Amino acid sequence: MAKTIMVQGTASDVGKSLIVCGLCRIFSNKGYKVAPYKSQNMSLNSFVTKDGGEIGRAQAVQAQAARVEPTVDMNPVLLKPKKDYKSQVIVHGKPVADMTAQKYHKKFRSDAWRAMTKSLKKLMGKYDVVVIEGAGSPAEVNLRDFDIVNMAIADLVKAPVLLVADIDKGGALASIVGTLSLIEPEERELIAGIIINKFRGDRKLLEPALDFLEKHTGKPVLGVIPYVHDMGIQEEDSVSISKTGDMFSEIDIVVIRLPHISNFTDFDYLARESRVKMRYVALKSDFGNPDVVIIPGSKNTAKDLMWLWSNGFVEKIKMLNKSGVPVIGICGGFQMLGEKLYDPEGLESRHREIEGVGLLPAVTYFGRKKITKQIKAYFLRPIELFPGMEGREFNGYEIHSGRTKLLKGTPVISIRRGAGKGNIGDGAASENGLAFGTYIHDLFADEDIRRGFINNLRARKKLPPLKTKSVDNVEFREKSFERWASILNANLDIKKVFELVGIQ
Repeated sequence: MAKTIMVQGTASDVGKSLIVCGLCRIFSNKGYKVAPYKSQNMSLNSFVTKDGGEIGRAQAVQAQAARVEPTVDMNPVLLKPKKDYKSQVIVHGKPVADMTAQKYHKKFRSDAWRAMTKSLKKLMGKYDVVVIEGAGSPAEVNLRDFDIVNMAIADLVKAPVLLVADIDKGGALASIVGTLSLIEPEERELIAGIIINKFRGDRKLLEPALDFLEKHTGKPVLGVIPYVHDMGIQEEDSVSISKTGDMFSEIDIVVIRLPHISNFTDFDYLARESRVKMRYVALKSDFGNPDVVIIPGSKNTAKDLMWLWSNGFVEKIKMLNKSGVPVIGICGGFQMLGEKLYDPEGLESRHREIEGVGLLPAVTYFGRKKITKQIKAYFLRPIELFPGMEGREFNGYEIHSGRTKLLKGTPVISIRRGAGKGNIGDGAASENGLAFGTYIHDLFADEDIRRGFINNLRARKKLPPLKTKSVDNVEFREKSFERWASILNANLDIKKVFELVGIQ
């Protein structure tokens, strides 16, 4: 049976996911078979497993750090905010229903708990170590009776808990003391140590505060982790996204920060390219003069499309495209770029028909069936934005509920279905080639496609093509994991952590 350790936080976005990620790599480097686990995750940034299950991307990244294949057991319950006060509930990788928080807590909690404990038991029987991540804070008194992700899990397996606080935001000491005072005495017993995260400056100046914490709480401070800019490890939620990329940029990419933006990690690969700056914009006035505009995925395409209309984005996008600026839509963005969205059952909004941006000759129909799968695909024909890519095969994944129909023209991409099953057409391009959309996520993960796309944008500005080698994604990811693990090794009492887990 596996040993366990749990990482909880004083709040959301204190760095729990990255701490778990680093611990997974550290344990793996020591030769242990390790798995991440988060009983319930609320995130719009998801990942599709090999068997077509949908989990939080953070757990997939943690699994990669642990050098194991991501599975639905690592995140048995995923909540994807969809409408006001409602989320799509995904259990063991498949959608169950859209629920309000009240319905979920009062009517579905026991079902969720069974799924969570089943998965945790399965992982503990298969791995040497399971690193468990909590959610939010364990001290939310209004949610204590419904807890199935923090102390309830820790108590179930008697996992020692590392409590993480983000000192960069301020108030870290108060949040630690407050958290410990608000949880029950038996829960405080499970807290094995404190981690101060995202510290800037001279640690000596912090020592009096650390001494106070240890004396006041009776809990050891096991580490002070420095603030690290641009870790290179994919983030969990859109709260962290802003301007990324090369400061000395020649290509300016604008990604529209939709209210329900999802799977924004599609564009991390572009931000790593030399001389590229990528900006997430939520105001029409912030567009500037981009070289390309990207509409990303969305968990509520209908509402985000109406948001584009109400905030003047549609007119701006059309104006830019007419002046020669390429526009790309991925998944929900692809749907928005069409002429119409039809929602006969009111699955995404009360509107049964919504006018699209109108740059692509396509219409989308929403339905209840959801497609989640990893795929192989290839470009069927040459298009303006991806010159020379016809016949190029690449890997990606699909997560969508809508079905898009072309009104004229032919698909740009063919998705392979396997021997004897035929292929499926995907994507569309405008007649001038300056608007393009596809359902396929991770298109830009392919080095040749990404570099060809960037060099095409450069050519449009009469800039020479990039000669340097494109970033190798696997190599970049591995270096990032090792860098982060070394930072934790240097600033965390790893020997004590190993003792808490019960390994050497």
